[in-house]
Amino acid sequence: MSYRNKTYVAFASEDISSYRLMEAWRENKNIEFEFFDAHDLYISRDTSQPETIKRNLRDRLKNAKQIVLLGSANAKKKGSDGTSFLAHEVKVMAEFNLPIVVANLDSDRTIDRNFIPDPLLAADYYTLSVSFQPAIIKYALDHYAPGFASSDAKGPHYYKEHVYTQLGL
Repeated sequence: MSYRNKTYVAFASEDISSYRLMEAWRENKNIEFEFFDAHDLYISRDTSQPETIKRNLRDRLKNAKQIVLLGSANAKKKGSDGTSFLAHEVKVMAEFNLPIVVANLDSDRTIDRNFIPDPLLAADYYTLSVSFQPAIIKYALDHYAPGFASSDAKGPHYYKEHVYTQLGL
């Protein structure tokens, strides 16, 4: 398997504007938010066959050390349907046992099971839900993700309010 040093951002196509906002955070010199995006690898064209797209998604995830899942009702629906590209991504994330930070697009700071795809909930997969803000997402990637593999935690988790306060949020 290739060297894992990327952050993979997974989202429902309806939520692409939030992904674009994350890219803008990364480019903004006044916001401390950096990620090495796995989407830059193995580009698929709109005319690619579904099998090719799924193979490329798997190859991208091979380079990922962590995941940010943009949490929304659309992400829940597509990530749970078993047929969409997001459902394929969710399956591969779990197969590769990658840490998943669920960034709630409604800015909720707790667990919203209406935003987490069913396969992750059914498997009692260890996820961390945060609000969709660069500081807390960065904090989660810096603190939750590194300890994920050695943790015996199960199911969805979230940070208590004091963590947000500590970050000035």
